[in-house]
Amino acid sequence: MSEINDKQDLLNNLQLLIEQTYSVENEYKNLRKSYDDLILILNEVIEIIPSAIWLLNNDEIVFKNNLANEELFKQINTNNEHYELEFNDDFYQIKCIKYHQKTLILATNITTEKRNERLVSMGQVAASLAHEIRNPIGSISLLADVLAAKISYEQKHIVIQMKDAIKRVERNITSILLFTKELKLSTSIFNAKELSAECFKIFFSYNQNKELEFSCNFSNVMIKADKALMLIVLSNLIYNACDELAESKGQIKINAKKNKDFYLISVFDSAKEITNTKNLFNAFSTTKLKGNGLGLALSKQIINAHKGELFYKNNPKAFCIKLPLN
Repeated sequence: MSEINDKQDLLNNLQLLIEQTYSVENEYKNLRKSYDDLILILNEVIEIIPSAIWLLNNDEIVFKNNLANEELFKQINTNNEHYELEFNDDFYQIKCIKYHQKTLILATNITTEKRNERLVSMGQVAASLAHEIRNPIGSISLLADVLAAKISYEQKHIVIQMKDAIKRVERNITSILLFTKELKLSTSIFNAKELSAECFKIFFSYNQNKELEFSCNFSNVMIKADKALMLIVLSNLIYNACDELAESKGQIKINAKKNKDFYLISVFDSAKEITNTKNLFNAFSTTKLKGNGLGLALSKQIINAHKGELFYKNNPKAFCIKLPLN
């Protein structure tokens, strides 16, 4: 009888052990799932952080996120705890945190902040200079008109060149003052075809190249926009195209048509395509001998104020404006 009781106790203990094993296994599975979920969340958080991250153990990389660039890492001085680094035309805030044998490196791209700081400083200086220049330029323009009435026909080309130069300065002053102030739209509803005649005037008043062909085709669509500011945008795009083709044969063509819920204006030119578009719409950035680098930046600012989009595309080369119709 005692032997039977002992066997029964053994079976009961085994049963209890099995149940406890199952319980421990379930707890382990739950803990494992919680751990995996935590690691997943941690990795997602690390990837969301707008910084390149490296974790080093004895100078060996044991972890890095998707923003961690190998070429950038080579430029980082881990002996410097907190500093700014310029790399490939971008600026980075570098932080190196050391703990025992481990080093955590964070590289945050601050290019936009640095550029905005520069823009504020440059904009303030430019606006001040523009105000100072505006009055004497106005006087020179009046004197040029007086001079044109008094000189011989053979010499009038000199005054014409002088007035063209004055117009360029006045246009630059207007661009600077518009760019440094908050844009206020004065919208109205008008037929887009009205822009066509104005574009021809802009082209023929600016272009000096007799080998350059110009065509303009705006479809018959009513749009709501600030007409004066839209003409500034179109002027800038036409001027840029003329400058690109100043000494060669070529074509400038403007096509505009309704496309679903937006109006698309495309300014094509036959000049060489632009390969480096990184800073294309950045203020005070230009590869031309003429201009101040504000034309495209101001144009984008104007189109953004219309809740539209200004972008560049190749094949064929064109600057495109998308204006919402609603």
